[in-house]
Amino acid sequence: MAGKQLNVLTTLDQAKTQWYHFMAIVIAGMGFFTDAYDLFCISLVSKLLGRLYYTEPNSPTPGSLPPNVSAAVNGVALCGTLAGQLFFGWLGDKLGRKSVYGFTLILMVLCSVASGLSFGHTAKGVIATLCFFRFWLGFGIGGDYPLSATIMSEYANKRTRGAFIAAVFAMQGFGILFGAIVALVVSAGFRNSYPAPSYQDNPAASLVPEADYVWRIILMFGTIPAALTYYWRMKMPETARYTALIARNAKQAAADMSKVLNAEIVEDADRAERGASSNEWGLFSPQFVRRHGLHLLATTSTWFLLDIAFYSQNLFQKDIFSKVGWIPPAKTMNAVEEVFRIARAQALIALCGTIPGYWFTVGFIDIVGRFAIQLMGFFMMTVFMLGLAVPYHHWTTAGHHTGFVVMYGFTFFFANFGPNSTTFIVPAEIFPARLRSTCHGISAAAGKAGAIVGAFGFLYAAQDPHKPEDGYSPGIGIRNALFVLAGTNFLGMIMTLLVPESKGLSLEEISKETVDDEEAA
Repeated sequence: MAGKQLNVLTTLDQAKTQWYHFMAIVIAGMGFFTDAYDLFCISLVSKLLGRLYYTEPNSPTPGSLPPNVSAAVNGVALCGTLAGQLFFGWLGDKLGRKSVYGFTLILMVLCSVASGLSFGHTAKGVIATLCFFRFWLGFGIGGDYPLSATIMSEYANKRTRGAFIAAVFAMQGFGILFGAIVALVVSAGFRNSYPAPSYQDNPAASLVPEADYVWRIILMFGTIPAALTYYWRMKMPETARYTALIARNAKQAAADMSKVLNAEIVEDADRAERGASSNEWGLFSPQFVRRHGLHLLATTSTWFLLDIAFYSQNLFQKDIFSKVGWIPPAKTMNAVEEVFRIARAQALIALCGTIPGYWFTVGFIDIVGRFAIQLMGFFMMTVFMLGLAVPYHHWTTAGHHTGFVVMYGFTFFFANFGPNSTTFIVPAEIFPARLRSTCHGISAAAGKAGAIVGAFGFLYAAQDPHKPEDGYSPGIGIRNALFVLAGTNFLGMIMTLLVPESKGLSLEEISKETVDDEEAA
Protein backbone atom coordinates (compact mmCIF):
# COMPACT_ATOMS: atom_id res chain seq x y z
CA MET A 1 0.00 0.00 0.00
CA ALA A 2 1.27 3.47 -0.92
CA GLY A 3 0.40 5.35 2.26
CA LYS A 4 -1.86 8.27 3.02
CA GLN A 5 -2.89 11.05 0.68
CA LEU A 6 -0.28 13.80 0.20
CA ASN A 7 -0.90 17.06 2.06
CA VAL A 8 -0.99 19.08 -1.14
CA LEU A 9 -3.69 16.85 -2.66
CA THR A 10 -5.74 16.83 0.53
CA THR A 11 -5.52 20.63 0.62
CA LEU A 12 -6.71 20.88 -2.99
CA ASP A 13 -9.62 18.50 -2.31
CA GLN A 14 -10.76 20.54 0.69
CA ALA A 15 -10.01 24.04 -0.63
CA LYS A 16 -12.79 26.59 -0.57
CA THR A 17 -13.98 27.85 -3.93
CA GLN A 18 -11.89 30.91 -4.67
CA TRP A 19 -10.54 33.18 -7.40
CA TYR A 20 -8.07 30.70 -8.89
CA HIS A 21 -10.90 28.21 -9.54
CA PHE A 22 -12.73 30.80 -11.64
CA MET A 23 -9.53 31.77 -13.43
CA ALA A 24 -8.94 28.11 -14.32
CA ILE A 25 -12.52 27.82 -15.63
CA VAL A 26 -12.08 30.90 -17.82
CA ILE A 27 -8.64 29.88 -19.12
CA ALA A 28 -9.67 26.30 -19.93
CA GLY A 29 -13.18 27.36 -20.96
CA MET A 30 -11.99 29.89 -23.53
CA GLY A 31 -10.27 27.01 -25.28
CA PHE A 32 -13.62 25.25 -25.56
CA PHE A 33 -15.29 28.52 -26.57
CA THR A 34 -12.83 28.67 -29.47
CA ASP A 35 -13.20 24.95 -30.22
CA ALA A 36 -16.97 25.26 -30.62
CA TYR A 37 -16.64 28.42 -32.71
CA ASP A 38 -14.16 26.78 -35.08
CA LEU A 39 -16.00 23.46 -35.37
CA PHE A 40 -19.51 24.84 -35.89
CA CYS A 41 -18.86 28.03 -37.90
CA ILE A 42 -18.29 25.96 -41.05
CA SER A 43 -21.99 25.03 -41.09
CA LEU A 44 -22.82 28.75 -41.28
CA VAL A 45 -20.84 29.28 -44.49
CA SER A 46 -21.08 25.95 -46.34
CA LYS A 47 -24.13 27.17 -48.34
CA LEU A 48 -22.16 30.27 -49.33
CA LEU A 49 -19.21 28.12 -50.44
CA GLY A 50 -21.59 26.17 -52.67
CA ARG A 51 -22.89 29.36 -54.29
CA LEU A 52 -19.40 30.81 -54.75
CA TYR A 53 -17.67 27.80 -56.26
CA TYR A 54 -20.35 25.43 -57.58
CA THR A 55 -23.07 27.59 -59.17
CA GLU A 56 -23.94 26.36 -62.66
CA PRO A 57 -24.85 29.01 -65.27
CA ASN A 58 -28.57 28.98 -66.19
CA SER A 59 -29.43 26.65 -63.28
CA PRO A 60 -32.87 27.35 -61.71
CA THR A 61 -31.37 26.95 -58.20
CA PRO A 62 -28.19 28.33 -56.58
CA GLY A 63 -25.07 26.18 -56.48
CA SER A 64 -24.44 23.82 -53.57
CA LEU A 65 -21.51 21.69 -52.46
CA PRO A 66 -21.55 18.22 -54.04
CA PRO A 67 -22.07 15.42 -51.45
CA ASN A 68 -18.42 14.33 -51.39
CA VAL A 69 -17.18 17.94 -51.13
CA SER A 70 -19.72 18.75 -48.41
CA ALA A 71 -18.63 15.67 -46.44
CA ALA A 72 -14.98 16.72 -46.76
CA VAL A 73 -15.51 20.37 -45.78
CA ASN A 74 -17.73 19.56 -42.80
CA GLY A 75 -16.00 16.38 -41.69
CA VAL A 76 -12.28 16.93 -42.09
CA ALA A 77 -12.06 18.94 -38.84
CA LEU A 78 -13.80 16.09 -37.00
CA CYS A 79 -11.18 13.66 -38.34
CA GLY A 80 -8.41 16.01 -37.21
CA THR A 81 -10.05 16.34 -33.80
CA LEU A 82 -10.14 12.56 -33.35
CA ALA A 83 -6.42 12.28 -34.16
CA GLY A 84 -5.57 15.23 -31.88
CA GLN A 85 -7.50 13.75 -28.95
CA LEU A 86 -5.51 10.53 -29.11
CA PHE A 87 -2.13 12.19 -29.66
CA PHE A 88 -2.36 15.06 -27.18
CA GLY A 89 -4.12 12.87 -24.61
CA TRP A 90 -1.11 10.55 -24.63
CA LEU A 91 1.34 13.48 -24.70
CA GLY A 92 -0.38 15.15 -21.73
CA ASP A 93 0.49 12.15 -19.56
CA LYS A 94 4.04 11.92 -20.90
CA LEU A 95 5.18 15.57 -20.89
CA GLY A 96 2.72 17.22 -18.52
CA ARG A 97 -0.58 18.98 -18.97
CA LYS A 98 0.72 22.55 -19.04
CA SER A 99 3.68 22.02 -21.37
CA VAL A 100 1.39 20.70 -24.12
CA TYR A 101 -1.47 23.11 -23.42
CA GLY A 102 0.04 26.17 -25.09
CA PHE A 103 0.99 24.31 -28.26
CA THR A 104 -2.62 23.28 -28.98
CA LEU A 105 -3.68 26.93 -28.74
CA ILE A 106 -0.94 28.12 -31.12
CA LEU A 107 -1.98 25.45 -33.62
CA MET A 108 -5.60 26.59 -33.41
CA VAL A 109 -4.69 30.26 -33.93
CA LEU A 110 -2.44 29.61 -36.94
CA CYS A 111 -4.86 27.21 -38.65
CA SER A 112 -7.89 29.48 -38.09
CA VAL A 113 -6.08 32.27 -39.93
CA ALA A 114 -4.84 29.90 -42.63
CA SER A 115 -8.37 28.51 -43.17
CA GLY A 116 -9.63 32.00 -43.95
CA LEU A 117 -6.71 32.59 -46.32
CA SER A 118 -7.36 29.40 -48.33
CA PHE A 119 -6.10 29.99 -51.83
CA GLY A 120 -6.37 28.50 -55.30
CA HIS A 121 -7.34 29.39 -58.87
CA THR A 122 -10.09 26.79 -59.05
CA ALA A 123 -12.90 25.60 -56.79
CA LYS A 124 -11.02 22.36 -56.22
CA GLY A 125 -7.87 24.25 -55.18
CA VAL A 126 -9.67 26.48 -52.65
CA ILE A 127 -11.61 23.58 -51.12
CA ALA A 128 -8.51 21.35 -50.94
CA THR A 129 -6.52 24.10 -49.17
CA LEU A 130 -9.43 24.78 -46.81
CA CYS A 131 -9.71 21.08 -45.94
CA PHE A 132 -5.97 20.81 -45.28
CA PHE A 133 -5.97 23.66 -42.78
CA ARG A 134 -9.29 22.55 -41.23
CA PHE A 135 -7.75 19.14 -40.51
CA TRP A 136 -4.86 20.67 -38.56
CA LEU A 137 -7.24 23.09 -36.88
CA GLY A 138 -9.21 20.04 -35.71
CA PHE A 139 -5.96 18.41 -34.57
CA GLY A 140 -5.33 21.36 -32.22
CA ILE A 141 -8.95 21.38 -31.05
CA GLY A 142 -8.65 17.67 -30.25
CA GLY A 143 -5.84 18.36 -27.81
CA ASP A 144 -8.02 20.74 -25.84
CA TYR A 145 -10.48 17.99 -24.85
CA PRO A 146 -8.27 15.76 -22.68
CA LEU A 147 -5.99 18.57 -21.48
CA SER A 148 -8.73 21.01 -20.40
CA ALA A 149 -10.76 18.29 -18.69
CA THR A 150 -7.74 16.84 -16.88
CA ILE A 151 -6.38 20.23 -15.77
CA MET A 152 -9.76 21.32 -14.41
CA SER A 153 -10.39 18.03 -12.60
CA GLU A 154 -6.92 18.14 -11.00
CA TYR A 155 -7.27 21.77 -9.93
CA ALA A 156 -10.77 21.52 -8.46
CA ASN A 157 -11.91 20.60 -4.97
CA LYS A 158 -13.93 17.41 -4.61
CA ARG A 159 -17.20 19.11 -3.59
CA THR A 160 -17.63 21.22 -6.73
CA ARG A 161 -15.34 19.43 -9.20
CA GLY A 162 -18.22 18.31 -11.43
CA ALA A 163 -19.62 21.83 -11.72
CA PHE A 164 -16.18 23.26 -12.57
CA ILE A 165 -15.51 20.72 -15.34
CA ALA A 166 -19.07 21.16 -16.64
CA ALA A 167 -18.58 24.95 -16.68
CA VAL A 168 -15.48 24.53 -18.88
CA PHE A 169 -17.45 22.36 -21.30
CA ALA A 170 -20.47 24.70 -21.16
CA MET A 171 -18.36 27.39 -22.81
CA GLN A 172 -19.03 25.45 -26.01
CA GLY A 173 -22.56 26.82 -25.99
CA PHE A 174 -21.29 30.40 -25.88
CA GLY A 175 -18.80 29.56 -28.64
CA ILE A 176 -21.63 28.34 -30.89
CA LEU A 177 -23.67 31.46 -30.09
CA PHE A 178 -20.66 33.75 -30.67
CA GLY A 179 -20.12 32.12 -34.07
CA ALA A 180 -23.73 32.85 -35.03
CA ILE A 181 -23.43 36.46 -33.78
CA VAL A 182 -20.21 37.06 -35.77
CA ALA A 183 -21.87 35.63 -38.89
CA LEU A 184 -24.93 37.85 -38.30
CA VAL A 185 -22.83 41.00 -37.94
CA VAL A 186 -20.55 40.26 -40.89
CA SER A 187 -23.36 39.21 -43.24
CA ALA A 188 -25.55 42.16 -42.19
CA GLY A 189 -22.67 44.55 -42.87
CA PHE A 190 -21.99 43.12 -46.33
CA ARG A 191 -25.72 42.91 -47.11
CA ASN A 192 -26.16 46.62 -46.40
CA SER A 193 -22.93 47.68 -48.13
CA TYR A 194 -23.41 45.54 -51.24
CA PRO A 195 -27.18 45.12 -51.86
CA ALA A 196 -28.08 42.42 -54.37
CA PRO A 197 -31.27 40.90 -55.85
CA SER A 198 -32.42 37.35 -55.08
CA TYR A 199 -31.18 34.43 -57.17
CA GLN A 200 -34.52 33.96 -58.95
CA ASP A 201 -34.58 37.64 -59.98
CA ASN A 202 -30.99 37.84 -61.23
CA PRO A 203 -28.73 34.78 -60.69
CA ALA A 204 -25.49 36.54 -61.66
CA ALA A 205 -26.10 39.71 -59.62
CA SER A 206 -27.27 37.77 -56.51
CA LEU A 207 -23.67 36.74 -55.84
CA VAL A 208 -21.59 39.89 -55.36
CA PRO A 209 -17.79 39.42 -55.66
CA GLU A 210 -17.31 40.73 -52.11
CA ALA A 211 -19.23 37.71 -50.74
CA ASP A 212 -15.97 35.76 -50.95
CA TYR A 213 -14.71 37.82 -47.99
CA VAL A 214 -17.68 36.88 -45.79
CA TRP A 215 -16.77 33.26 -45.13
CA ARG A 216 -13.08 34.09 -44.76
CA ILE A 217 -13.73 36.74 -42.08
CA ILE A 218 -16.07 34.42 -40.17
CA LEU A 219 -13.52 31.56 -40.14
CA MET A 220 -10.62 33.80 -39.11
CA PHE A 221 -12.49 35.49 -36.27
CA GLY A 222 -11.98 32.36 -34.14
CA THR A 223 -8.34 33.33 -33.60
CA ILE A 224 -9.20 36.24 -31.30
CA PRO A 225 -10.49 34.41 -28.16
CA ALA A 226 -7.74 31.78 -28.50
CA ALA A 227 -4.96 34.35 -28.79
CA LEU A 228 -6.30 36.32 -25.80
CA THR A 229 -5.95 33.34 -23.45
CA TYR A 230 -2.46 32.18 -24.51
CA TYR A 231 -0.63 34.35 -21.97
CA TRP A 232 -2.79 33.08 -19.09
CA ARG A 233 -2.34 29.46 -20.14
CA MET A 234 1.40 29.88 -19.97
CA LYS A 235 1.18 31.42 -16.49
CA MET A 236 -0.73 28.47 -15.02
CA PRO A 237 1.47 26.14 -12.96
CA GLU A 238 1.52 22.42 -13.72
CA THR A 239 -1.21 20.55 -11.87
CA ALA A 240 -0.18 19.26 -8.44
CA ARG A 241 -1.28 15.75 -9.28
CA TYR A 242 0.99 15.55 -12.32
CA THR A 243 3.94 17.05 -10.43
CA ALA A 244 3.48 14.90 -7.32
CA LEU A 245 2.21 11.58 -8.69
CA ILE A 246 3.84 11.38 -12.12
CA ALA A 247 6.90 13.67 -11.98
CA ARG A 248 7.53 12.46 -8.38
CA ASN A 249 8.17 15.94 -6.99
CA ALA A 250 5.64 16.44 -4.19
CA LYS A 251 7.61 19.35 -2.68
CA GLN A 252 7.42 21.27 -5.96
CA ALA A 253 3.70 20.53 -6.15
CA ALA A 254 3.25 21.89 -2.63
CA ALA A 255 5.23 25.03 -3.51
CA ASP A 256 3.17 25.62 -6.71
CA MET A 257 -0.16 25.20 -4.94
CA SER A 258 0.94 27.35 -2.00
CA LYS A 259 1.23 30.27 -4.45
CA VAL A 260 -2.06 29.46 -6.14
CA LEU A 261 -4.04 29.02 -2.92
CA ASN A 262 -2.23 31.77 -0.98
CA ALA A 263 -1.69 29.28 1.84
CA GLU A 264 1.37 27.55 3.26
CA ILE A 265 1.41 23.84 2.35
CA VAL A 266 4.12 21.76 4.04
CA GLU A 267 4.75 18.31 2.62
CA ASP A 268 6.06 15.60 4.92
CA ALA A 269 9.41 14.36 3.54
CA ASP A 270 8.72 10.67 4.15
CA ARG A 271 5.23 10.87 2.74
CA ALA A 272 6.54 12.74 -0.31
CA GLU A 273 8.89 9.84 -1.00
CA ARG A 274 5.95 7.45 -0.89
CA GLY A 275 3.63 9.90 -2.65
CA ALA A 276 3.59 8.30 -6.05
CA SER A 277 1.57 5.17 -6.41
CA SER A 278 3.35 1.89 -5.96
CA ASN A 279 1.43 0.66 -8.99
CA GLU A 280 3.35 1.11 -12.22
CA TRP A 281 1.12 -0.82 -14.61
CA GLY A 282 0.27 0.76 -17.97
CA LEU A 283 -2.71 1.06 -20.26
CA PHE A 284 -2.30 -2.35 -21.89
CA SER A 285 -1.60 -4.29 -18.70
CA PRO A 286 -3.82 -6.97 -17.13
CA GLN A 287 -4.07 -4.77 -14.02
CA PHE A 288 -5.59 -1.90 -16.04
CA VAL A 289 -8.07 -4.25 -17.70
CA ARG A 290 -9.03 -5.69 -14.32
CA ARG A 291 -9.40 -2.32 -12.59
CA HIS A 292 -10.58 0.01 -15.34
CA GLY A 293 -11.42 -2.09 -18.40
CA LEU A 294 -15.18 -1.81 -17.89
CA HIS A 295 -14.80 1.88 -17.04
CA LEU A 296 -13.03 2.58 -20.35
CA LEU A 297 -15.64 0.52 -22.21
CA ALA A 298 -18.36 2.60 -20.51
CA THR A 299 -16.81 6.00 -21.29
CA THR A 300 -15.94 5.18 -24.91
CA SER A 301 -19.24 3.49 -25.79
CA THR A 302 -21.49 6.10 -24.19
CA TRP A 303 -19.60 8.98 -25.81
CA PHE A 304 -19.66 7.17 -29.19
CA LEU A 305 -23.41 6.55 -29.00
CA LEU A 306 -24.16 10.06 -27.73
CA ASP A 307 -22.29 11.75 -30.57
CA ILE A 308 -24.03 9.65 -33.22
CA ALA A 309 -27.32 11.11 -32.02
CA PHE A 310 -26.00 14.59 -31.22
CA TYR A 311 -24.26 15.25 -34.55
CA SER A 312 -26.98 13.63 -36.64
CA GLN A 313 -29.55 16.13 -35.36
CA ASN A 314 -28.55 18.44 -38.18
CA LEU A 315 -30.31 15.92 -40.47
CA PHE A 316 -33.61 17.59 -39.84
CA GLN A 317 -32.32 21.02 -38.83
CA LYS A 318 -32.65 22.35 -42.35
CA ASP A 319 -36.20 20.93 -42.58
CA ILE A 320 -37.19 22.69 -39.37
CA PHE A 321 -35.65 25.99 -40.41
CA SER A 322 -37.39 25.99 -43.79
CA LYS A 323 -40.79 24.73 -42.60
CA VAL A 324 -41.20 27.31 -39.84
CA GLY A 325 -40.08 30.09 -42.16
CA TRP A 326 -36.74 30.85 -40.53
CA ILE A 327 -34.99 30.10 -43.83
CA PRO A 328 -36.99 30.60 -47.05
CA PRO A 329 -36.12 28.69 -50.28
CA ALA A 330 -32.54 29.40 -51.38
CA LYS A 331 -33.54 30.86 -54.76
CA THR A 332 -35.59 33.60 -53.05
CA MET A 333 -32.46 35.05 -51.37
CA ASN A 334 -29.09 36.37 -52.44
CA ALA A 335 -25.91 34.69 -51.17
CA VAL A 336 -25.20 36.99 -48.22
CA GLU A 337 -28.84 37.07 -47.10
CA GLU A 338 -28.77 33.26 -46.85
CA VAL A 339 -25.78 33.40 -44.48
CA PHE A 340 -27.69 35.92 -42.34
CA ARG A 341 -30.80 33.72 -42.13
CA ILE A 342 -28.83 30.55 -41.28
CA ALA A 343 -26.88 32.39 -38.57
CA ARG A 344 -30.08 33.80 -37.04
CA ALA A 345 -31.62 30.32 -36.86
CA GLN A 346 -28.50 28.84 -35.23
CA ALA A 347 -28.43 31.65 -32.68
CA LEU A 348 -32.05 30.90 -31.71
CA ILE A 349 -31.31 27.18 -31.26
CA ALA A 350 -28.21 27.97 -29.16
CA LEU A 351 -30.10 30.40 -26.93
CA CYS A 352 -33.21 28.26 -26.41
CA GLY A 353 -31.82 24.71 -26.25
CA THR A 354 -28.05 24.41 -26.23
CA ILE A 355 -26.89 26.93 -23.61
CA PRO A 356 -29.63 26.27 -21.00
CA GLY A 357 -28.92 22.53 -21.09
CA TYR A 358 -25.22 23.01 -20.42
CA TRP A 359 -25.83 25.28 -17.43
CA PHE A 360 -28.49 23.03 -15.92
CA THR A 361 -25.73 20.42 -15.76
CA VAL A 362 -23.40 22.91 -14.05
CA GLY A 363 -26.08 23.63 -11.47
CA PHE A 364 -27.15 20.07 -10.67
CA ILE A 365 -24.22 17.72 -11.31
CA ASP A 366 -22.76 17.90 -7.79
CA ILE A 367 -26.24 17.55 -6.30
CA VAL A 368 -27.77 14.80 -8.43
CA GLY A 369 -24.55 13.10 -9.60
CA ARG A 370 -23.06 12.14 -12.94
CA PHE A 371 -24.73 8.75 -13.27
CA ALA A 372 -28.29 10.00 -12.72
CA ILE A 373 -27.93 12.96 -15.11
CA GLN A 374 -26.45 10.78 -17.88
CA LEU A 375 -29.12 8.08 -17.46
CA MET A 376 -31.91 10.67 -17.45
CA GLY A 377 -30.45 12.46 -20.48
CA PHE A 378 -30.27 9.32 -22.61
CA PHE A 379 -33.77 8.30 -21.49
CA MET A 380 -35.31 11.69 -22.36
CA MET A 381 -33.48 11.80 -25.70
CA THR A 382 -34.93 8.37 -26.49
CA VAL A 383 -38.43 9.58 -25.57
CA PHE A 384 -38.22 12.76 -27.64
CA MET A 385 -36.68 10.98 -30.64
CA LEU A 386 -39.62 8.55 -30.56
CA GLY A 387 -41.92 11.54 -30.11
CA LEU A 388 -40.54 12.93 -33.37
CA ALA A 389 -40.46 9.62 -35.22
CA VAL A 390 -43.81 7.95 -34.42
CA PRO A 391 -46.06 10.87 -35.50
CA TYR A 392 -43.51 12.20 -38.03
CA HIS A 393 -46.12 12.70 -40.77
CA HIS A 394 -48.26 14.66 -38.30
CA TRP A 395 -45.37 17.01 -37.45
CA THR A 396 -44.59 17.68 -41.12
CA THR A 397 -48.12 18.79 -42.05
CA ALA A 398 -49.05 22.48 -42.03
CA GLY A 399 -50.00 23.87 -38.64
CA HIS A 400 -47.93 21.43 -36.58
CA HIS A 401 -44.42 22.74 -37.22
CA THR A 402 -44.25 24.54 -33.87
CA GLY A 403 -44.64 21.23 -32.03
CA PHE A 404 -41.82 19.77 -34.11
CA VAL A 405 -39.53 22.67 -33.16
CA VAL A 406 -40.37 22.24 -29.45
CA MET A 407 -39.65 18.49 -29.53
CA TYR A 408 -36.43 19.12 -31.43
CA GLY A 409 -35.38 21.75 -28.89
CA PHE A 410 -35.98 19.34 -26.01
CA THR A 411 -33.74 16.67 -27.56
CA PHE A 412 -30.94 19.27 -27.65
CA PHE A 413 -31.70 20.39 -24.09
CA PHE A 414 -31.52 16.87 -22.65
CA ALA A 415 -28.41 16.05 -24.68
CA ASN A 416 -26.64 18.94 -22.95
CA PHE A 417 -28.36 18.47 -19.57
CA GLY A 418 -27.28 14.87 -19.87
CA PRO A 419 -24.69 12.77 -21.68
CA ASN A 420 -23.13 15.50 -23.82
CA SER A 421 -21.79 17.03 -20.59
CA THR A 422 -21.29 13.95 -18.43
CA THR A 423 -19.36 11.96 -21.06
CA PHE A 424 -16.81 14.80 -20.97
CA ILE A 425 -16.67 14.96 -17.17
CA VAL A 426 -16.50 11.31 -16.07
CA PRO A 427 -13.31 10.23 -17.96
CA ALA A 428 -11.44 13.11 -16.29
CA GLU A 429 -12.24 11.70 -12.84
CA ILE A 430 -12.22 7.90 -12.78
CA PHE A 431 -8.79 6.96 -14.17
CA PRO A 432 -5.40 7.16 -12.37
CA ALA A 433 -3.34 10.34 -12.82
CA ARG A 434 -0.65 8.80 -15.05
CA LEU A 435 -3.32 7.56 -17.51
CA ARG A 436 -6.02 10.20 -16.99
CA SER A 437 -5.29 12.36 -20.03
CA THR A 438 -4.71 9.31 -22.26
CA CYS A 439 -7.99 7.65 -21.26
CA HIS A 440 -9.91 10.89 -21.66
CA GLY A 441 -8.40 11.28 -25.14
CA ILE A 442 -9.42 7.71 -26.07
CA SER A 443 -12.96 8.31 -24.81
CA ALA A 444 -13.22 11.64 -26.65
CA ALA A 445 -11.87 10.07 -29.85
CA ALA A 446 -14.56 7.39 -29.64
CA GLY A 447 -17.06 10.24 -29.41
CA LYS A 448 -15.67 11.91 -32.52
CA ALA A 449 -15.88 8.57 -34.36
CA GLY A 450 -19.57 8.60 -33.42
CA ALA A 451 -19.82 12.20 -34.65
CA ILE A 452 -18.44 11.18 -38.04
CA VAL A 453 -20.94 8.31 -38.25
CA GLY A 454 -23.78 10.59 -37.15
CA ALA A 455 -22.96 13.57 -39.34
CA PHE A 456 -22.25 11.67 -42.55
CA GLY A 457 -23.46 8.08 -42.31
CA PHE A 458 -26.93 9.25 -41.34
CA LEU A 459 -26.85 12.10 -43.86
CA TYR A 460 -26.77 9.45 -46.59
CA ALA A 461 -29.02 6.98 -44.74
CA ALA A 462 -31.75 9.57 -44.12
CA GLN A 463 -32.23 10.36 -47.82
CA ASP A 464 -35.76 9.84 -49.13
CA PRO A 465 -36.02 6.31 -50.59
CA HIS A 466 -37.97 7.67 -53.59
CA LYS A 467 -36.65 11.24 -54.08
CA PRO A 468 -33.12 11.62 -52.69
CA GLU A 469 -31.33 14.97 -52.97
CA ASP A 470 -29.14 15.59 -56.00
CA GLY A 471 -25.97 13.52 -55.83
CA TYR A 472 -27.23 11.16 -53.11
CA SER A 473 -28.47 7.60 -53.40
CA PRO A 474 -31.84 6.54 -51.89
CA GLY A 475 -31.79 5.91 -48.13
CA ILE A 476 -34.19 4.83 -45.41
CA GLY A 477 -35.81 8.25 -44.95
CA ILE A 478 -35.79 10.66 -42.00
CA ARG A 479 -38.56 8.87 -40.07
CA ASN A 480 -36.72 5.54 -40.06
CA ALA A 481 -33.45 7.32 -39.28
CA LEU A 482 -35.14 8.82 -36.20
CA PHE A 483 -36.15 5.34 -35.04
CA VAL A 484 -32.53 4.18 -35.41
CA LEU A 485 -31.35 7.20 -33.40
CA ALA A 486 -33.90 6.45 -30.67
CA GLY A 487 -32.43 2.93 -30.49
CA THR A 488 -28.93 4.44 -30.32
CA ASN A 489 -29.94 6.58 -27.34
CA PHE A 490 -31.54 3.58 -25.62
CA LEU A 491 -28.31 1.62 -26.05
CA GLY A 492 -26.44 4.57 -24.54
CA MET A 493 -28.74 4.36 -21.53
CA ILE A 494 -27.89 0.64 -21.14
CA MET A 495 -24.13 1.27 -21.36
CA THR A 496 -24.46 4.05 -18.75
CA LEU A 497 -25.13 1.31 -16.19
CA LEU A 498 -21.35 0.59 -16.33
CA VAL A 499 -20.43 4.21 -15.44
CA PRO A 500 -19.27 4.63 -11.80
CA GLU A 501 -20.50 7.55 -9.69
CA SER A 502 -17.68 9.94 -8.75
CA LYS A 503 -19.63 12.66 -6.92
CA GLY A 504 -17.97 13.92 -3.73
CA LEU A 505 -14.91 11.64 -3.90
CA SER A 506 -11.29 12.64 -4.36
CA LEU A 507 -9.65 11.59 -7.64
CA GLU A 508 -7.43 9.13 -5.76
CA GLU A 509 -10.41 7.54 -3.99
CA ILE A 510 -12.23 7.07 -7.30
CA SER A 511 -9.28 5.59 -9.20
CA LYS A 512 -7.86 3.66 -6.19
CA GLU A 513 -4.38 4.54 -7.44
CA THR A 514 -2.94 4.83 -3.93
CA VAL A 515 -3.72 1.20 -3.06
CA ASP A 516 -2.27 -2.03 -4.32
CA ASP A 517 -4.05 -4.67 -6.42
CA GLU A 518 -5.26 -6.76 -3.51
CA GLU A 519 -6.83 -3.82 -1.69
CA ALA A 520 -8.36 -2.49 -4.91
CA ALA A 521 -9.92 -5.88 -5.55
